[in-house]
Amino acid sequence: MSDYAVELDDVAVRFRSKKREVTALREVTMRVEPGEFVAIVGPSGCGKSTLLKLASGLLAPSAGAVRLLGEEVTSPRKDVGYVFQKAALLEWRTARKNILLQAEMRHLPSARANERADELIAMTGLSGFADAYPHELSGGMQQRVALCRALLHRPPVLLMDEPFGALDALTREQMNVELRRIWQDTGTTVLLVTHSIAEAVYLADRVVMMTARPGSIAGVVDVNLPRERDYAKTMSEPEFGKATGQIRDHLGAAVAAE
Repeated sequence: MSDYAVELDDVAVRFRSKKREVTALREVTMRVEPGEFVAIVGPSGCGKSTLLKLASGLLAPSAGAVRLLGEEVTSPRKDVGYVFQKAALLEWRTARKNILLQAEMRHLPSARANERADELIAMTGLSGFADAYPHELSGGMQQRVALCRALLHRPPVLLMDEPFGALDALTREQMNVELRRIWQDTGTTVLLVTHSIAEAVYLADRVVMMTARPGSIAGVVDVNLPRERDYAKTMSEPEFGKATGQIRDHLGAAVAAE
């Protein structure tokens, strides 16, 4: 059995229509260690979100193999958490009840689920807002609720698809700080798709860079920053500038090649 949390071996994804076949991904090989934080960046339409769907079992590869926690992925997996760009909360349920929706769907014991919800509400700074409805919460708070919902069942792998893209710059920074702290506290493996180079470097251990469609992995940047990262201080670190520069050069070349 593989020791990797997420593993893709020579994966391709092709979509067929009546008129043509479109290759979304080709020859993608990637390995993510347990407890690692990996960010994925690349041009729009290069297949970043498709990678997350493969890892979760929501999409089957056209070629190659996908493994999660050492097991081949052949159907949707229950042992992942998934956070999308939109919080997708149910307007008629309070923050707490939106979080507990995960427990209802998975038939988790009520007492244990409520205890875990309390823990996550405190961890994400939602204390005092548990009984608020989505329309009473800011965008950042709604995303905190979505993150709590994804973490309720203690998934060993958390998949995040541009979760902070719709937030204002200040709230996004705050969510970056919160996410990194939560990741350190939980030890969950995180795979994050983002269009923000700064966000990728601040959060991740490694940043995977993708080519334009058909997407493949063009390179990987190791982020050699301390595990404990103060946001403002990290932005001024030489290693931060070096890593963001490497990624920016790659993305610029990728766009120029389209």
